[in-house]
Amino acid sequence: MDIQENVPLAPLTTFKVGGPARYFAEARTVSEVTTAVDFMSSKALPLFVLGGGSNLVISDAGWPGLVLKIAMGGTEERSEDGKRLFEVGAGEEWDKFVACAVARNCAGVECLSGIPGSVGGTPVQNVGAYGQEVSETIESVLALDLKDGKLREFCNQACGFSYRASIFNTTERGRFIIVRVTYSLTPGGEPRIHYADLKKHFAGRNGTPKLADARHAVRQIRAGKGMLITAGDEDCRSAGSFFKNPVLSQRAYDDLVQRAEAKGLRIPSYPAAGSMLKISAAWLVEHSGFGKGYNSGRVGLSRKHALAIVNLGEATAADIVGLKDQIQERVKDIWDIALHPEPVFVGF
Repeated sequence: MDIQENVPLAPLTTFKVGGPARYFAEARTVSEVTTAVDFMSSKALPLFVLGGGSNLVISDAGWPGLVLKIAMGGTEERSEDGKRLFEVGAGEEWDKFVACAVARNCAGVECLSGIPGSVGGTPVQNVGAYGQEVSETIESVLALDLKDGKLREFCNQACGFSYRASIFNTTERGRFIIVRVTYSLTPGGEPRIHYADLKKHFAGRNGTPKLADARHAVRQIRAGKGMLITAGDEDCRSAGSFFKNPVLSQRAYDDLVQRAEAKGLRIPSYPAAGSMLKISAAWLVEHSGFGKGYNSGRVGLSRKHALAIVNLGEATAADIVGLKDQIQERVKDIWDIALHPEPVFVGF
């Protein structure tokens, strides 16, 4: 395989920032992944695995080791126990797979339409949106174990999924390279219209929406919030939602409600696992002085969604981190809530 040197990484990301990779390789097969790993080991290099480049911030210094872009595509289907199983290469474009599933009239991922990135990244952060998470449909994950060079298959439970997390970004971070993900979808299933934005979209319409209707609606809603990659739209030079929605205990939530009521405000919340409550990170950001369209030189916030930090042109990674820090500090000071970033930070 072709291993290149000093390859610019900014063009490979949605943020369009970051320095070069000391070495860069693109793997289209498992054997090429193994070849790249052997090269890395022989030179004692640090490894970073790059997918669609949509959920990361690469430092201005770049990456001192090997960046391995996973480019294994393709989808295979089979039926099993009334479900339709899709085995998808980790390098396949995520939205392309969702479009395929919807076209095949299989439910389970329709609300995840329009999310940029590749299939291999979805189990890592348990990608979710509009009332669905991939943990609900992932049957198994096939990954290369960097400890011994062997392929290992993880069932859903073994992935340790939780809100925006899995073993792949927590306890076993950096150990595995995902090469294939298998999804178990429901043939002829109805779309999940549980999320408020989707309910509002379909309010007053006759009949039950079809999967294709839900996919179209989600893409429309995402576009309205600047969360759909559109050529030439500066609001799309971002990593999408930059902060996770905080999940609070009842006690912490009650304290936050008191703070909000003291300001004459009502904070929106949603049920989470157990007795926990999920709070809108966008609301916290906006009510800390960072509204939609906030401008801070070369970086700012999307004009459509306060949760998206955007590159307004010629921004650096340091600019992005600076605004991130500023927002986190203000939210902590005002609301006593720690906001945690969603993107992966590379080379910092």
